Amino acid sequence: MNILGYAQRLGKALMLPIAVLPIAGLLLRLGQGDVLDIPFMAQAGGAIFGNLALIFAIGIAIGLSKDGHGAAGLAGAVAYLVSNATAQTINADINTAAFGGILAGIVAGHSYNAFNSTRLPEWLAFFSGKRLVPIMAGLFALLLGYVLGLVWPTIQTGLDALAQGVTAAGSFGQFAYGFLNRMLIPIGLHHIVNNIFWFNLGTCQEVLITGAQAAGQALELSKVCVSPEVASTLVAGQQHTFEFANSVTPEIVATVKEVTETVASGDLFRFFAGDKGAGVFMNGFFMVMMFGLPGAALAMFFAAPADKRAQVGGALFSVAFCAFLTGVTEPMEFMFVFLAPVLYAVHAALTGLALVVANMFGTLHGFTFSGGAIDFFLNFGIATKPLVLGALGLTWFALYFVIFSVAIRAFNLKTPGREDDDLPVSKESNADSSDLAKQYLKALGGHGNLKSIDACITRLRLSLNDVSVVDERVLKALGAKGVVKLGENNLQVILGPLAEIVAGEMKDIGPGEDLSAVKLP
Repeated sequence: MNILGYAQRLGKALMLPIAVLPIAGLLLRLGQGDVLDIPFMAQAGGAIFGNLALIFAIGIAIGLSKDGHGAAGLAGAVAYLVSNATAQTINADINTAAFGGILAGIVAGHSYNAFNSTRLPEWLAFFSGKRLVPIMAGLFALLLGYVLGLVWPTIQTGLDALAQGVTAAGSFGQFAYGFLNRMLIPIGLHHIVNNIFWFNLGTCQEVLITGAQAAGQALELSKVCVSPEVASTLVAGQQHTFEFANSVTPEIVATVKEVTETVASGDLFRFFAGDKGAGVFMNGFFMVMMFGLPGAALAMFFAAPADKRAQVGGALFSVAFCAFLTGVTEPMEFMFVFLAPVLYAVHAALTGLALVVANMFGTLHGFTFSGGAIDFFLNFGIATKPLVLGALGLTWFALYFVIFSVAIRAFNLKTPGREDDDLPVSKESNADSSDLAKQYLKALGGHGNLKSIDACITRLRLSLNDVSVVDERVLKALGAKGVVKLGENNLQVILGPLAEIVAGEMKDIGPGEDLSAVKLP
């Protein structure tokens, strides 16, 4: 098995359920009492968060299936329900959270690929083909649930130890995660690491409270999220001092109203559940995505020769604004990761340092999708010291601008506009997406050279028969920000937000369609 190739398939599959998070966060925040105070809206968002493991199972099953059929999604739901019920029957204290949904989705996706065309004897013919998929997925999930029931407590203990270890590592752990997060971007495996930190690392249980105070000052706080060990000691109606080691308000005194059954795992979910120590592995990304990368873009613009600034300025502005507003950074990062890899390593180090500095100043912030302005202002009311985080972001803008400006000139780095004259400058194509899809298909060797076509938010994820026939220069001339080879037969083409549209239209082009008249740059 090509491990990198499979990992990119799993990374792509993860993007479908992750895409649900923005609407969940939007509903949850807007419905809160400090925003619009619409309880049913908050409950609607909370319902998505509360069932995210099931959503992961469905989304990953569809993403791993060879044709994205709905039967795979149904199989994902069946696999999760069966495996979760089995595991909890063996051990009632088990909570596999998002990880259980991921495993169920993997089982269901492969079950679909293996059995969607299976023919059974005539007397069982009704259950043939796609109807067989949920049945087989359920049987495999029964085995998965049995195994999880026995081994998950050990795995959970290991994850808790990892959480404690990373927390205890302090600045080193924060830097290592931020650095690794960016360094895995080029091969598209950062989502797998993010899944550990944002969705599985650390667990807390929701507790409803009244009369919250910190340092003698009243707080508008109706809930907190504490470790299950602490939650098991609480009694409704009694006052308790809640301690949060990573929070700017380390102690909150409140009366316990109710200890709920809601459990949140991971830095992201714990942040929205009310854990006042969560956000440690998200806050620094706002500094990089909203401020740092736009500073780098400005440095690249001024570093380009005067006669090429108009050519590269529009592209640099668009990708910088995309990073600032939404936190989607790949279009920006792929403008220099292959041209100036040393500069990209500096960017990764600055990302790790951003997490360290953000936590050093006691800020805590979170997002449902990425560290852009939308999430920054949407979750402003539940963040800790968001204005300080914004001020740090301005510092990061200046830091990126100065470092990139000096490095590009001092080491003559090949950033946009400074490439060798015989290399095409990456640009946005003026062709409509259907014509662009034909151009990309031809540049990749046509349908005969493509075994599979997939896409995530910003990149085509392809399996090819022969990678050698692909001309990277032509792909970049068409507008690709970069090309990543994973193993012998797997290729990623970074297009930006247009990727999924182009992938869909490439699939719609008939295998017998003549591409000889399609012109390539």
